[in-house]
Amino acid sequence: MPAPDAVVVGAGPNGLVAANVLADAGWDVLVLEAQDEPGGAVRSDRGLRPDYVHDLFSAFYPLAAASPVLRALRLESTGLRWSHAPAVLAHPLRDGRCAVLSRDPEETAASLAAFAPSDGPAWHRLLRLYRHVEDDVMGCLFTPFPPVRAGLGLVRRTGPSGGLRLARTMLLPARRFGEEHFAGEGGPLLIAGNALHSDLGPESALGGGLGWLMTMLGQVHGFPVPVGGAQALTQALVRRLEARGGVLRCGTPVTEIVVRGGRAVAVRAADGFATPVRRAVLADVPAPALYGGLVGEEHLPPRLLADLRRFQWDLSTVKIDWALSGPIPWTAPQARGAGTVHVADSLDSLTHYGAQLATGHVPAEPFTVLGQMTTADPTRSPAGTESAWAYTHVPQRVRGDAGAEGLSGRWDAREKDALAARVEAGIERLAPGFRDRVLARRVLAPPDLEQANAALVGGAVNQGSSALHQQLVFRPVPGTGRPGTPVRGLYLASATAHPGGGVHGAPGANAARAALRAGRWRRR
Repeated sequence: MPAPDAVVVGAGPNGLVAANVLADAGWDVLVLEAQDEPGGAVRSDRGLRPDYVHDLFSAFYPLAAASPVLRALRLESTGLRWSHAPAVLAHPLRDGRCAVLSRDPEETAASLAAFAPSDGPAWHRLLRLYRHVEDDVMGCLFTPFPPVRAGLGLVRRTGPSGGLRLARTMLLPARRFGEEHFAGEGGPLLIAGNALHSDLGPESALGGGLGWLMTMLGQVHGFPVPVGGAQALTQALVRRLEARGGVLRCGTPVTEIVVRGGRAVAVRAADGFATPVRRAVLADVPAPALYGGLVGEEHLPPRLLADLRRFQWDLSTVKIDWALSGPIPWTAPQARGAGTVHVADSLDSLTHYGAQLATGHVPAEPFTVLGQMTTADPTRSPAGTESAWAYTHVPQRVRGDAGAEGLSGRWDAREKDALAARVEAGIERLAPGFRDRVLARRVLAPPDLEQANAALVGGAVNQGSSALHQQLVFRPVPGTGRPGTPVRGLYLASATAHPGGGVHGAPGANAARAALRAGRWRRR
């Protein structure tokens, strides 16, 4: 094979998006993936029971539905189909009340009005605000920093004073956001619970803005799932790439990006073979694995290496899969039709959970994000059953256990079973009889997740904290917020680059477009 124009290291969603964008421009593209199958954190299997499909990592894709990057690829033309649960998300409480996020704004508003009559109109106000700025906010989110065109559009749309108020709203902690906009418990629970899909607790700056954004995405786009499993999204990206002449090689770990004269010129695999590169290398790997790992420290500025020592991973994750004999018997009927369910007693319990994580303790009562996958996509398990999963966060470094079992972070079989029991106890309180429906269970602790996908360092599924100090020009280190690197022809295309985690393809697309711009300049 002649030297490709570009080698993409890693076949996660960002790597595959980058490869597709380059192939669309007529470049010869080779993608090298260490695992035996592509997809990164977008994969599924039948490892628990052969008639149940479980997504190994990510499962619901509101950011994919909203992403202009993925929409432009028209993956539906290569076989991708989306499916929705009757309701997007539910947060049931022990007293039977339940906050529900629906794709019907009236249903969402009515759910919140049951907590406080004024909260229905409050929801409609927040939705109108989002609709007014949606295109420009998405443009700001998915393009390299600074987002000049989208930023100017946002200023024109809101005016300078309106823009400042919007910026303040986006920076609010989730608790304060809830206090300013809602009178009852339902709205704040939806905002704070969605912020905790990342590592932003109720008291964290930016949590209110992220929680609001996620609930608005759910309101407008839902939390769709690929029919047949997460792998279907990956397969659509691969089919599209190969139809345009791109080549994917799995089971090919990259050990070095060869640099000569300050430029990336080749990629060396574990077998020692080096593939020359004509134009660019795009790395869909975490920045700490790229700088000083695949690229030797002698090719990098000391300041960059020093900054990377301060890089903060997001919280670790423990994920549980269940094969259930029937739907989860929630006491609150509104939760039965939701694709996603949040399990936590109150906003205060979310704060306690966040404080325990911040002090390095495994939470005594974990906040749980639960997916009812057969409810969202009937192909996931036999009729009348449920393929379900849940995840919760634990510290990257465990200093102690807020519970009684003395969990230490070894994550051996005993510790995995103990944490799974805590998660199941929280579900059982809201759905008595849940445990009786468990046919099989699989617990994936942080070491298991990292072994299955090396990019999930310590079980960090967002490739770095979503906190304000590691966003925009601070991601992955203080700099430009753009995908270029100190090595010419090398681009960071992973979720450690702006705008960060989530399946939306923006880091990959941004890196590809930067490579194309540089390629045009070089030809001149």
